[in-house]
Amino acid sequence: MITLFKTGAYLADGAELIADDADAAAKLKRRGKAANREAARQGTITHGILSAHNSGSERELKITFDSLASHDITYVGIIQTARASGMTRFPLPYVLTNCHNSLCAVGGTINEDDHVFALSAAKKYGGIYVPPHLAVIHSYNRELMAGCGKMILGSDSHTRYGALGAMGVGEGGGELAKQLVGRTYDLSYPDVVAVYLTGTPRAGVGPQDAALAIIGAVFRNGYAKNKALEFVGDGVARLPVDFRNGIDVMTTETACWSSVWRTDGAVRDYLAAHGRAAEYRELAPKDVAYYEGAVVVDLSKVEPSIALPFHPSNVYTIRELAANAADIFAQVEKDARETLGAQGVALNLGAKLKGGGIQVEQAVIAGCSGGTFDNLSAAAGILGGKSTGNGAFSLSVYPDSQPTFAALVQSGAVSKLVAAGAVVRSAFCGPCFGAGDTPANGALSIRHTTRNFPNREGSKPGEGQLAAVALMDARSIAATAANGGRLTAADEAACGAKPTTERFFFDRSIYDKRVYDGTGRAEPDEPLVFGPNIKDWPQIPALPDSLLVKVVSYLTDPVITTDELIPSGETSSYRSNPLRLAEFTLSRKDPAYVGRAKAVQAQESARQAGGEPDAELRATYRKLAAAAVREPAGAAIGSAVYARKIGDGSAREQAASCQRVLGAAANFAREYATKRYRSNLLNWGILPFLVADEGALRLGDYVFLPGIRQAVLSKADEIKGYAVRDGADGVTEIALALGALTDAEREILAAGCLINYYRAE
Repeated sequence: MITLFKTGAYLADGAELIADDADAAAKLKRRGKAANREAARQGTITHGILSAHNSGSERELKITFDSLASHDITYVGIIQTARASGMTRFPLPYVLTNCHNSLCAVGGTINEDDHVFALSAAKKYGGIYVPPHLAVIHSYNRELMAGCGKMILGSDSHTRYGALGAMGVGEGGGELAKQLVGRTYDLSYPDVVAVYLTGTPRAGVGPQDAALAIIGAVFRNGYAKNKALEFVGDGVARLPVDFRNGIDVMTTETACWSSVWRTDGAVRDYLAAHGRAAEYRELAPKDVAYYEGAVVVDLSKVEPSIALPFHPSNVYTIRELAANAADIFAQVEKDARETLGAQGVALNLGAKLKGGGIQVEQAVIAGCSGGTFDNLSAAAGILGGKSTGNGAFSLSVYPDSQPTFAALVQSGAVSKLVAAGAVVRSAFCGPCFGAGDTPANGALSIRHTTRNFPNREGSKPGEGQLAAVALMDARSIAATAANGGRLTAADEAACGAKPTTERFFFDRSIYDKRVYDGTGRAEPDEPLVFGPNIKDWPQIPALPDSLLVKVVSYLTDPVITTDELIPSGETSSYRSNPLRLAEFTLSRKDPAYVGRAKAVQAQESARQAGGEPDAELRATYRKLAAAAVREPAGAAIGSAVYARKIGDGSAREQAASCQRVLGAAANFAREYATKRYRSNLLNWGILPFLVADEGALRLGDYVFLPGIRQAVLSKADEIKGYAVRDGADGVTEIALALGALTDAEREILAAGCLINYYRAE
C-alpha cells in the first residue's frame, strides 16, 4: 500500500519516480533527461513557490507571506506582541477567526471579551474578523484566502492549504508578529519529499483513511520531519478536492513543515465555485524534479482505518483491529499507563469488547478535517433512513462553516443526519482540542478530527477522569452509528457506503453579511477594547552574562506534546492573561512544576533584591567553588525543563511563553519534535539546549552556564555546563549545544525575547 524510498528520487515528466541510485542516469537518459540533481531540485512545485516569496539566498530563505491566520486561542497574544514591538497596522491580510473558545462557558465574559477585542483590532489595524460559529479557521482560509502559488502563515499547527496549491505553515505567534512588523520568516531551504499517489480509493474509503495510512508509515521513523511534502502522481486527479483537503490538513501529523499538491481542473472548478477563479493556475513539477525522499501510496489498497490512543500514527485497519482486538487493546493500555504515569487512572479498552464486536459510546465528525461538505454528505448517505439508537451511543456533527451548513441543508443531508439521530452543531474546533463533546469517564469516542493526544477529548487524568479518542473517517463513523455504536468499517457491504455525488453550492453572501473585512483600511483612531482578562506581557529579562538554572521538571516519555506542556480545553479561556494561563503549565503532566518554578523565581527575586541565598543555593555555590568553577554567586537564576523529545503537536506559543512567564531560561532535550516549538522557545528567549547524554541531568539539578551570553553571540558550537546534583558531592561537566541558529535568533535570545529585540532597535 505504501512504499518509502531509501534514497532521493527524480520525477520524470510527472509520471515516473526514479530512485537516485546507480541506474538513475540511464533511466533518465531513456526519457531524454539528464541526471542533474542540483538543477532538478529547482523543478519542484515547492521551489517555485518558495522562490517567489524569498528575499534571502537560495539556501537561507527569508519568506514574506501573502496572508496570516489566527484563531481565538492565539490572536490576542500575537497582537499584543506586535503592538509592543511597534506595529501600527496590519501590513498584509490577517484573518482572525473565532472557532476555538466560542462554545466554552469557562471564565464568565472572558471568551466573548476576546472576540470584541479582535473586532476592534481588525478595525484599528485593518484585519478580517470572522465572528463565532461562522467558520473554523482553516475552512475559511480554504474558501476565501488560499490560491495557487500563495503562502499563508497561521498560528495553528494545521495550517495546510496545499491541495489548493497554497503552502500553509503553522507556527507560534512570534513568527506572525515578525510578519506584522515587516520582518521575514527565516529558515534553511527544506528537504522536499514527493508523495506519489496512484490508484483510486475503493467505496467506503475516505480522506482520513488515506491520511492515517501515510502518517502511520512516516511519523515514527521521522521520514517527513520538518520537510515539505509535495503530492504528485496520477492518483491526484482521481480525488475530489475535498478529499485532497482532508488528506492535506492531516499532513501536520507526519511532523512535516508544509505541503503542496499539483493542481488541475478540479481545483480550478473549486476556486471558481467560491468566486475566485482568478486565483487558479496550474502547478506541476517540471520535466525533471528531484526530491530528497518519496512516499508511494496506492490508494486502491487503502482500507478503512483507526488511529488508537494516543497519537494519529497508532494506526490499524479496522479489519485488523476486529481480528486482534484483545491483543491490540492490551498493548494500547500498556502504552497508556506509561504515557500517563502514576496518576491512578488507566484505559480499559478491553471492556469495549462485547458480543464479538467493539462497542463505542460516542462519535464526532468535526472541524477542518471532518466537517467538510463531502464528508458530511457521505455520512448522510450512509445514515439515511437508519437510526443511531437511543442508548449510550451518540453522534455529533459540526459543519466546518456556515456556507457548508447551508449547502448541506439545501442538499437534504442535514435532514437525513438529524432524522437518524445525529446532533448538528455550529462551526467549532472544540472536539479537536478538548473543549467540546467530552465523553464520559471510561468511554471510547471515535472522531473524524485532527488529533487524539492525551486530554484532547477533554478528560482530566489528574482528577481521575479518563476517556479515549480514536480517529476514523466520517464514512466509517457513519457506518458505526448506523450499527448502534458497534465499530464498523464503511467498506462493509451492508453499510451502504458509496461515493458522494451531491453538488456543493457556495453562498458567499453568508460571509459578506457578517464578516468584517478591513484589509488595507486601518483606522488608527479606533480604540482597542480590552476586557478585564486581557493583560500585557510581563517584563522579560535579557539573557545575563552567566546563568544558573534548576531542572524543575524531568520528563522521560518518548515525546512530550505541547498539549502536555500547556493543556488545551478550558484552560485556554485564560489565553489572554499570561500570568493566569501560566498557572496551568504542565498541570496534567507534572502538577508540581508550577510550584517548583515559582520557588526558583523567588530565588532570583531575592538575588536581585540583594538578599542572602537560601541554603540550597549556598550549598550549590560551595560545590562549584570547590570544583574551581568560576564564582557563580552573581549569575541570574532561572528554571528549566528536561525532556527526551519535546514539542510535538500544536503551534501555540503558550507552550513556551507560559514557561517563560514562570521564569524558565532553558529547555534541555535530546531532540525537539518540531521546528515550530523550537521557534517558540527562541522567540521567548528560552535556550533550546541539546543534550547528548540523558543521564547527565536529573530532577532538581542546578546547571551553571558561565559566559552564556557571550557563547550565544559568538556562535560557540559547544557550550560547557556544570551540573550540581542535590545530595551528591562534586560537579559534573556536561557538553551542550544550541543547534543551528540565525544571527537574528541569537540576538533575540540575547535580548531575552522577541518583544525586547524589537524594542531595542
